[in-house]
Amino acid sequence: MKAHFRSMVCAVIAASLAGAAASRAQNAPAASEAAPLFREVTDEAGRTVRVPQPVRRIVSLAPSLTETIYALGLQDLLVGDTDYCDYPAAAQKKTKVGGAINPSLEQIAALHPDLVLVTKGLNRLETVHALDVLGISSYATDPHTVDEIITSTEKLADVLGVPEAGVSIAADLQRRLMDLHQRISVLPPKRALFIVWTQPLISVGKDTFIADALHRAGAVSVVESRQSWPQVSLEEIARLQPEFLIFADSHSETAPRTVEVLAKLPGWRTLDAVNHRRYAVVSDAVNRPAPRIVTAIEELARQLHPEAFVEKSESSKEKLENPPPAPPPLAHSSFELQDLRSEMSKCGGRACAR
Repeated sequence: MKAHFRSMVCAVIAASLAGAAASRAQNAPAASEAAPLFREVTDEAGRTVRVPQPVRRIVSLAPSLTETIYALGLQDLLVGDTDYCDYPAAAQKKTKVGGAINPSLEQIAALHPDLVLVTKGLNRLETVHALDVLGISSYATDPHTVDEIITSTEKLADVLGVPEAGVSIAADLQRRLMDLHQRISVLPPKRALFIVWTQPLISVGKDTFIADALHRAGAVSVVESRQSWPQVSLEEIARLQPEFLIFADSHSETAPRTVEVLAKLPGWRTLDAVNHRRYAVVSDAVNRPAPRIVTAIEELARQLHPEAFVEKSESSKEKLENPPPAPPPLAHSSFELQDLRSEMSKCGGRACAR
């Protein structure tokens, strides 16, 4: 009798446990409702990319992308970048995977990245294909204007899981550009020559983001080439006679050349801008399609149109009587063409630090 009773109790308990298990199974989310392991997105090269979720490890193959990662506050996810990713200073301490043109695939793979960031105008398609073979996802950016740089930053923020940061940065950059536009829009633009290189003389084409940055700063390039980085003659520039020469400060330590030296070189002395020392030196951020380009635009606008930044206050008279000091002497090197090719790869390709 006791044995029969114990059997009945065990049966009841077993039935209860089975019912509870069934209930939990019914209430548990279906496997299809679980968090996805990948997210499919379309990058700016038009490719469909499977991005692991969440993204925990990033390798950047362009200085501009490294800057953007820091601007988004995701520097702790950055496990590797290129030899030329130098801003902010902390980026120099990241593990290096070589240059942007020929990065080490072995080093990239050893870092086990969830995502490698590339830019279409700099990194080679062969690199992207090699990453595909290794099973490593890559996402490409391709901005050509200042607005596209801002939009690209916002898109990348969403891909990396911080859409709010992207929206915030985009709003701040647009606000600053609007404020600048209100200050200088009524002023005639300065005709300028942006000098990428001095020997040979290389400038920027009208369809580049740098040309757009010049426009935002209240300047218009005298070079109207459709080539991105056209080589021009000093004779042609002498005919065009730009009002200002604009240089990006690359902080180069090799054989610095000043405007005073340029004035003594054949051809350069025929430029009124050289003879009257009308030049501007801006941060090399103008060379990189990253959020910091807006700071470079603001810097340039202040040099080209200082009158637009004199505040209407009691101290305005003092500011007019004590103008700001002239920009520092230009440090710009005169290299051979073979050095230009090397510098283009260091800066990020196409003669600028992308």
